[in-house]
Amino acid sequence: MELGILIPLAPFIMVVCIVCIPMWLKSRERREMQATVRAAIEKGQALPPELIEALSKEVKPPKESSALRDMRVGVILIAVGAGIAVLGWMIGLHEGEVVHPMLGVAAIPTLIGVAYVVLSFFNPNKGARPQI
Repeated sequence: MELGILIPLAPFIMVVCIVCIPMWLKSRERREMQATVRAAIEKGQALPPELIEALSKEVKPPKESSALRDMRVGVILIAVGAGIAVLGWMIGLHEGEVVHPMLGVAAIPTLIGVAYVVLSFFNPNKGARPQI
């Protein structure tokens, strides 16, 4: 088998690794926690209510939308779009045909960012501070 086949497959392998490895680590952590709880029950130890509550509640509460969070996401997306546009301009110095397609690609995150910034002004949770 030639190693040249790995180059086109690399993005797909990367996505699988980014998705599967955290899921596998999380399931391993859960199995270890369940084994610890099972061993404690077998030894006759009472489980504290805090432990039962911690096991049953959601690990990460859903993040509430706020005007500040929308503004931050919008500014980051506008910066990503500007970075792609600058990349297109820099490549365009050598290859003149690439500027317009790269500006089209840059328009996608930029316009999504502009939409987030506009929506931040209409968000009803204006005073809410994001939870870190």
